[in-house]
Amino acid sequence: MLGALPLVAAVVMVVWVVARPRDTVRQRMGGLARPGMFCAVLSLVTSFALPTAGSGGGWKLAEVAVLLVLLGVVSRWSPLRELVVAVPLTALAVGLWPLPLVAGESFPEAVGIATFWLLPAVAAVGAGAYPRRQERRRRSAVAEARSAQRLQLSRDLHDFVAHDVSGIVVQAQAARFVATTDPSQAVLALERIERAGLNALAAMDRTVQMLHGPEVAPATDPLPGVSQLPSLIEDFTSAGAAEAHLDLPPRVSAGLSREVGSVAYRIVVEALTNVRRHAPDASRVTVAFTPTATAMELRVTDDGKARSAPARRRASRGGLGLPALAEHAQALGGTLSAGPHGDGGWQLTAVLPATLPEETP
Repeated sequence: MLGALPLVAAVVMVVWVVARPRDTVRQRMGGLARPGMFCAVLSLVTSFALPTAGSGGGWKLAEVAVLLVLLGVVSRWSPLRELVVAVPLTALAVGLWPLPLVAGESFPEAVGIATFWLLPAVAAVGAGAYPRRQERRRRSAVAEARSAQRLQLSRDLHDFVAHDVSGIVVQAQAARFVATTDPSQAVLALERIERAGLNALAAMDRTVQMLHGPEVAPATDPLPGVSQLPSLIEDFTSAGAAEAHLDLPPRVSAGLSREVGSVAYRIVVEALTNVRRHAPDASRVTVAFTPTATAMELRVTDDGKARSAPARRRASRGGLGLPALAEHAQALGGTLSAGPHGDGGWQLTAVLPATLPEETP
């Protein structure tokens, strides 16, 4: 009867752990590591310390079958700190159980027998570890997707909402000064504030739809591209003292891909927002697109005074706008850089891959 003790103990412990109320499946299955270790130790004791108790081959085969089931379940559900002890110990009990029955065999034959019985233990570990690995990969993919979504949301908020909000602030400041002397200009400023506010709300609506997940229908409005740059430049000029000029050849506007056009628009938005925030004394901003054989070069240049360049450099340190756009440009195979230009001005340069149509004579 002692030979059946490990089998009975294993069955009783499995039933006790699985039948516990108010536990999830993961908690129940994960709790089998310690009972499995106890059963493995009991199996080794009855096999070697009490060889006469383990002489019943039928009981041992049933015991090995239960240990293999425990091995697969433990490999699938148990915490890692318990897994590293339970798996080797249980596999050892499965591999060594027949050795007392073949005590007269040579050492190489005993090693061969133990290796043969370790094969089902390895198979049980593999059967449990494979879905565990797949679940870990799925969780990692979900975490990466969530991180990418958060990064995209922060970019949208920074690129579009921050630009519109900065425009609202500039318009409100201008309206304060002209309200008493020229009410008509104050009305125009309020109209521009309304338009910027609506644009900010539209960008936030896109963000909220992304937060709600794939079950919500995506926004029907596409992200802005280079075709929206003329109105952006016009709004920027009308909002402040700086006058913006756009040099956008027709074949650039027609030949850029949707993704490259969206990145180019974001770069211009970021550059104009930085001019508003860090170079309020700039009087002229130039946005120029220059096509080449395999790329498109975008330069945004302002003539801010020398005294504002150090403050702008301090303000840009640690920001999220340009570093994020630089990463996006690099992902497309391009580059982005920014730095002082001329007598205290600032220039942002981006080179983005593009296959543009040949210019017709």
